[in-house]
Amino acid sequence: MKYTLPLILLIIAVSVSAGDWPQFHGPNRDNVSTDHGLLKSWPEGGPTRLWEAVGIGEGYSTVAIVGNRIYTAGAIDEDCVITALDMDGAPVWTQKNGKAWTKSFPGTRSTPTITEGLLYHLSGIGNLICLKADTGDKVWSVDILSEFDGRNIRWGLSESPLVVGDKVICTPGAEDVSMVAFNRHTGKVVWTCAGEGDKPGYASPILIDDQGLQQIVTGMSESIIGVRASDGKLLWRYAHKVYTDQNITTPLFHDGFLIISGCVRKGTRSLQLQVSGDECSVKEHWHNETLDNKHGALALLDGKLYGYAESQNKSKPWMCIDFKSGDTIFQSASVESSFMYRNGCLTCGDGMFYLYSDDGDVALAKPTPKGFEVTGRLTLKTPGKRPTWAHPVVFGGRLYLRYGDKLGVYDVSAN
Repeated sequence: MKYTLPLILLIIAVSVSAGDWPQFHGPNRDNVSTDHGLLKSWPEGGPTRLWEAVGIGEGYSTVAIVGNRIYTAGAIDEDCVITALDMDGAPVWTQKNGKAWTKSFPGTRSTPTITEGLLYHLSGIGNLICLKADTGDKVWSVDILSEFDGRNIRWGLSESPLVVGDKVICTPGAEDVSMVAFNRHTGKVVWTCAGEGDKPGYASPILIDDQGLQQIVTGMSESIIGVRASDGKLLWRYAHKVYTDQNITTPLFHDGFLIISGCVRKGTRSLQLQVSGDECSVKEHWHNETLDNKHGALALLDGKLYGYAESQNKSKPWMCIDFKSGDTIFQSASVESSFMYRNGCLTCGDGMFYLYSDDGDVALAKPTPKGFEVTGRLTLKTPGKRPTWAHPVVFGGRLYLRYGDKLGVYDVSAN
């Protein structure tokens, strides 16, 4: 593994974040950075690259950041490898998590989750591992597919594990067991959720704490489900069949409503959660047919939902819709992709959006009532193997971009 560190790093940017970024999509799994004091525009050529780590493995895993460590995963040869870096990009440790996914679109998918000194990661072929975050030493592991007669999916297991208290959650998608909670210290099963015949989806589960009820929500192959966090009871199942079972978008929850989305004109839906004691049901609130997000994530900012509409990829795919009504506010073509699949992902921080196309182009954009106003662009000079599908992360005044077997880190702090 190599890393490059420019001389300009003699001046270190001051962190403008609170807490950590310990899992996929951040501490709340909402894909919104807590940073402030970020650049509102970029100079010609984009923000300054602080360093680049090379040789971390191929894949679509993004980064988790806890303390002074950066964690990610990649496929090296045929192994699934978890890597810890220091804040200058130097390797601290590596650890294998079994074999890597080597079939269609080879590489890792899951992003490590770190809680109280322990790291959890799921390989594309179903190995859930727990490591000591400071050393990489193995604590325990379990093959969730063989243990529960689970079934892998067309493009490999992709969820990032969710920690709820002393439990770590994942989804083997067996005929009789849809979801499992393990004791996160020992790897022993705490509860299982009965299966409904669905295979796993590609989304990562989220925890919803609403009206005194904690439930875990995720996408299965043909549905969205809500599972009681305390005992694994299936609370509700909402049929959501997407082309080739691509329930990929991680759900968003806000103010009593759950947002789900699916590609190939499935669109985006708002589901109202109806909580009664320790039970819950859902009903559809609205449906926007145009915003059919695939795997590029959604983000909620100031009452508006933002995302990439796959069906609009040859015109104006970057969309904004109203959270309460589902009405389209704008469609914008801020950064385009020439790659054959034409997709994009985004994240936001300090009121700005970071739009990342699947061929390695990045735009800094300000949302306006009429569309995204681009205030900076960055084109990766050596993006490696495409597509660049790993979601960008903005944390500590830095922009983290995964591409190929590399991680590039850019200074986006205004301080």
